[in-house]
Amino acid sequence: MKTPAIAVIGVGHMGGLHAQKLAALQAEGELRLSGVLDSDPARAQAVAEELGCPIFADLDALIEASNAACIAVPSVDHGSTASRLLEAGLDVLVEKPLATTRPEARALIELAEAKGCLLQVGHVERFSRAFQEVRPIITRPLFIEVHRIGPYPARATDAGVVLDLMIHDLDLVSLLCDAEVEAIEGVGIPVLSRTEDIANARLRFSNGCVVNLTASRVSQERMRKIRVFQPDAYLSIDFGTSQITAVKRQGELGGDLAISSEQLEFDVADALLMQDRAFARAIATRDKPEVSGEDGYRALDLALRIAESFPAFEEIQ
Repeated sequence: MKTPAIAVIGVGHMGGLHAQKLAALQAEGELRLSGVLDSDPARAQAVAEELGCPIFADLDALIEASNAACIAVPSVDHGSTASRLLEAGLDVLVEKPLATTRPEARALIELAEAKGCLLQVGHVERFSRAFQEVRPIITRPLFIEVHRIGPYPARATDAGVVLDLMIHDLDLVSLLCDAEVEAIEGVGIPVLSRTEDIANARLRFSNGCVVNLTASRVSQERMRKIRVFQPDAYLSIDFGTSQITAVKRQGELGGDLAISSEQLEFDVADALLMQDRAFARAIATRDKPEVSGEDGYRALDLALRIAESFPAFEEIQ
C-alpha cells in the first residue's frame, strides 16, 4: 500500500487543526503531510514552520506533490476547490458542508465516481467515542432532542448557523432515524450577522420519529447534546464531556417494572484525529470512506430544506 501524501488547503482555524493532526499521524508513519496552501501567505508560513512541512505556491504545485488533500477553505469555495482536485485525480476530504448548493454537491459525487477518487466529508461527530458507543443501543428512536449552542465564534464564518453548526446533528439524526424526512418546520433569526445565528427545526421522519433541533452561536453557555427517547430507554449523549447517560426499562409494560440508570464516561478521544486517520487508511486500502459524499449530500439537502422553510425575517418582526 502506498503511503498517502496529504496536503491541507486553507489553514485557518479548522485547516490548522487538520494540519496538526496529519503531522501527528505522519509521526506515527500513517501518512506524509505533503504541505499546506493558504490565501494568506503569512498564515501558511506560520503553520509550515510549526509543523516542518512545505508551503505550496498554488494548486498546481500541490497537485504535483500530493495524492490527496483536506479542504478547509470557506464553504462557498468547497465545490470549486474539490472539483479541481478530483479532476486531477486526488482523493479529497472536504470539510462540511460538502458544498453550498445541491447541484454543486451532486456534481462532486459524480466526478469522484468518474475519476475513481475517494470523497469524504468532514462530519467529525461520527468519530466521537461517545456516539460510537451509544449508536448500537439506539434501535427505535421516537423522539430526539438536540442542542448545539455556544458563543459567537472568533473564527470567520460565511454560512448561517444551520450550515455551520446544525448540519453536524442533521448528519447524526439522519443516521439514527434511517428514514425520509416528511415534514419540516423551522425558524432562523440573524442576530450578529447577515445570516441566521440561532435556529430551531422540527422534523418528522417517515417512520414516525420526531426530531427537535436547536443551534445557536449567540449563547453564553456551551452545550452539545443529543437526547434520544425510544420505547424502552432514554439516552443522553454529551459530546462536550464524552458522557452517556442511559436510563432503561426493565420488564414488560403491564407487569413488574424497574428502571436502571447508568452513566458512562469515556476518555475524550480526539475525533478529528480519528477522522483524518480513517481518511488516510481509506486512501491506502481504497475502501469506501466512513462518511461518503452521499452522506454529505443528505445532510446538506436537509440543511437547505430547513433554511428554505424559514419565514422571512420581516415576517418574524
